[in-house]
Amino acid sequence: MVFGLFSKKGKKEKNKEEYKSKSMAQRAKEAEDKTMADIDSMFEGYEGDKHEEVDDEVISREEMLEAVKKDGYDLKDADDSFKADREVVLEAVKSYGLALDYADDTLKADREVVLEAVKQDGYALDYADDTLKADREVVLAAIRCEGRGQAIRCADETLRADREIVLEAMKNGGGNALNYVSEELQNDPEVKKIAEG
Repeated sequence: MVFGLFSKKGKKEKNKEEYKSKSMAQRAKEAEDKTMADIDSMFEGYEGDKHEEVDDEVISREEMLEAVKKDGYDLKDADDSFKADREVVLEAVKSYGLALDYADDTLKADREVVLEAVKQDGYALDYADDTLKADREVVLAAIRCEGRGQAIRCADETLRADREIVLEAMKNGGGNALNYVSEELQNDPEVKKIAEG
């Protein structure tokens, strides 16, 4: 049997010789090129994730309304004019309550917008104007949102000392909500009983 250039052993020996003759820099460059080619092939055909940036220069109001109805998160990358558009923001918070964070400040003080946001996700209360964090109905809506009793942490301190609100928060948020209520109510026997649950 002849071990020439075309046999497996011959190729292996030739590759070893070529490798030894190259400098460290040449070997590193070849490894980098191979790695980059591997990375490029991994992303071949990739078309982006679900939340692609909204191109606010060409999108119409109607298109924006449709987009936020499907996913309120799209408000994040929208033009400021859409973030100040009451109808657009209202639709956005109905599908994703936390979109309130991206709304214009004037709409964070709009009671109807905030109520819709906290009904969808109680933690949206965190982004509401301070006046609405002291609104009993808004805070109750937030803490009644499934599993969001801890939203009481965002409420005005006067409401964190309101026994009815605290009891509601405890029923819907478990013992962790206890950390956010007034000291007096932390020691209330009924509140403690619910917390220990």
